[in-house]
Amino acid sequence: MAKTLLITAASGTVGTHLVDRLLAAGHSVKAASRTVKHGASGHVKFDFADPSTFEEAIATVDAAYIVVPTGTTDLGPVAAFIDLAATKGVKVVLQTAIGVDASDDIPYRQLELRVENSGARYVLLRPNWFFDNFHTFWLQGIRTHDLIALPAGDARTTFIDARDIADAASAALVGNQFDGQAITLTGADSLSYQEAADVISRLRNRTVRYEAVDTEGFTAYAQKTGLSATHAQFLAPVFYPVAQGWVGADNGEVARMTGKPPRRFVDYFSDYAARFR
Repeated sequence: MAKTLLITAASGTVGTHLVDRLLAAGHSVKAASRTVKHGASGHVKFDFADPSTFEEAIATVDAAYIVVPTGTTDLGPVAAFIDLAATKGVKVVLQTAIGVDASDDIPYRQLELRVENSGARYVLLRPNWFFDNFHTFWLQGIRTHDLIALPAGDARTTFIDARDIADAASAALVGNQFDGQAITLTGADSLSYQEAADVISRLRNRTVRYEAVDTEGFTAYAQKTGLSATHAQFLAPVFYPVAQGWVGADNGEVARMTGKPPRRFVDYFSDYAARFR
């Protein structure tokens, strides 16, 4: 049965793919974002920083996909929107990040607890680091300096493609078999950043180096390559579990949710190769 679904950050890395998948499956989508073209069909203006946009966004929807905007430090408005969704009887699919369950003091974990205690039907999705970071956040450093400089040490990560997250989110939104679960999403390839750089070098036919830096070095370099100071400072400590080797295993959850294995790194790069030239 077709559903009406709210997708926050609809123009974002995951949201763009998720909207496409849901529409293709015949569902009605409210694509929510801060900027909406006047009269755009299926789109709704939405901003966590503007509570006046909440009611229109949540009205008449069966389920909502909620993702915290990148670099957001004040999660109070997100919590308020979760509470509103619960009072409206809307199912909540919340995307946080791998490892947030390490401590209830972690802000993203506090959001998860808000969902769990809200009375709403819910699914929590905790994706690993995105493949897509290579053609977004790290791209300028690759193209300008042939360098990836991160505080990740030599540990491995099972990077995940945003398209696989979208597939999993679609399954969570339209079905009920995953309700009440907190699911960590990983990719299939367990790679160090040096190994990822080697793959990029081979397919790009130009050497890309990886340099393991400390948090201060990362913050300084990231700002030189396009990240804001706030975003760089937000990301730096998030690399701690990466450097500790805690995010390098494939748990098979993407296949369980979607019925197909996650994309491989070489396939991701082939699809986005033009971005790296």
